[in-house]
Amino acid sequence: MTLVLLDTNAYLRLAKRVRPMLGVKFGQKEYVLTILKITEDEVHKSSRLRHKFPWFDNPELAAERLAKQVRLKKDEKELLGITKGIFRQHVLENAANYKTPPSPADCYILAFGQIRPAVVVTDDLSMHQLAEEFDRKKLVWHGHELLHKMLSGKHIDKQLVAEIYEALEVNGDLPGSWREVKHTTFKKVFGPAPQQ
Repeated sequence: MTLVLLDTNAYLRLAKRVRPMLGVKFGQKEYVLTILKITEDEVHKSSRLRHKFPWFDNPELAAERLAKQVRLKKDEKELLGITKGIFRQHVLENAANYKTPPSPADCYILAFGQIRPAVVVTDDLSMHQLAEEFDRKKLVWHGHELLHKMLSGKHIDKQLVAEIYEALEVNGDLPGSWREVKHTTFKKVFGPAPQQ
């Protein structure tokens, strides 16, 4: 089994449309998606996110998140605190090198992915940069990479991929990295790029 942690934006982009999403094994590597309590807290503390995603507290989604959370042992929690501190200190010392420095929650998620071996899914380029600085680049995916793994693992179909892309475009929430791979990674869904 391969644990896959979704950061806040990755979860919010997919959770409404991919049902069920958390705790379901798919693909040859048996990927299993989850989110951490810190991600849920991030949404609840942000009036902007609560307003933009009113479906977040849908009882069915909340129950799924609660049932599929990963619990850490005491020694793992201690190691997580130390690792998060190392990431956070690095960010604070090098804040000028990031377009938007990773938040404490971002550092926590990356640290968790290191303590309990997991892939972290985020479209936050600063989190990708931080992971690269600690030689963890291969264990951090963009959301479109997860979408492709779900498609090839038959967890979703081509129609749902198209619907997700369309919804993100309509909402003005389609990351540049997703746009770049629309006609390459998802060529079987959208066809080749139109000629200019």
